[in-house]
Amino acid sequence: MGSLINPARLPPAALPTLLPRLRATQQAFDSVAADYDGERGNNALIQDMRQEMWRWLDATFPLPATLLDIGCGTGLDAVRMARRGHRLTASDWSAAMVQRSAQRAAQAKLSERVQSLAIGAHELERLSGSAVFDGAYSNLGALNCVPDLVHTSRECARLLKPGGRLVFTVIGRYCPWELAHYARRGRWARMSVRFARDMVAVGMNQRTVWTRYYRPREFYRAFEREFCLSHYRGICIAAPPPYMTAVKANHPRAYEWLWRADRHLAGWPLLRALGDHFLMIMTRR
Repeated sequence: MGSLINPARLPPAALPTLLPRLRATQQAFDSVAADYDGERGNNALIQDMRQEMWRWLDATFPLPATLLDIGCGTGLDAVRMARRGHRLTASDWSAAMVQRSAQRAAQAKLSERVQSLAIGAHELERLSGSAVFDGAYSNLGALNCVPDLVHTSRECARLLKPGGRLVFTVIGRYCPWELAHYARRGRWARMSVRFARDMVAVGMNQRTVWTRYYRPREFYRAFEREFCLSHYRGICIAAPPPYMTAVKANHPRAYEWLWRADRHLAGWPLLRALGDHFLMIMTRR
């Protein structure tokens, strides 16, 4: 397992101009940690997205593996992977989220398999050692809040063994459902948020999360020096994004059909660049 080596150190990306944004994002997630397992962070649609991620994690990482969870949140993914027999270092920029992750591991009697650390995706140099992990993953857009993905890529390359894999789900730039949703309501400014070329402020719990939206190839460019692209696909191309819970509640059969279509279509050329998120698998060179 990695260990905390210098709590005060910040990576080159964390220039003084970026620190207020990082702190604001941290405080926003701290503020929702207590109820993030509910409708805000794990409603029925998000659970279906997690199931899709778990399917790819199981296909990518043979048992037993030593894995790094980047942006672990309340530890739902880490504890699930530990139950399968993996060993986890679960990291997050939000100390309150990390506390929830540690509590979940303890309640599941998996503390020996899950080490929870308050380390952001932008400061992975605080993990000691090299070639420590068989792989790493990040779920549901934690990497969208990272100001310098190149730095994250270099640190992942240091921490992963040769041939180790990254499995990320990232919030994408082009979501057909969202475009239709906000266009129908005439909310043109909100519809354009994903098209910003830099980080943008998004509200959460009367606080601010700074995030950036990506096209898959744009995201991969930050990692291509250290990692080969193995596979990518959209998530929620046909299926609705997680804030459209009424679709599943009111049309459960149609919703299940949409998810079946999503799994079939999401890897097709052109279509795989669409969706609320995209899933990307990369292999360390």
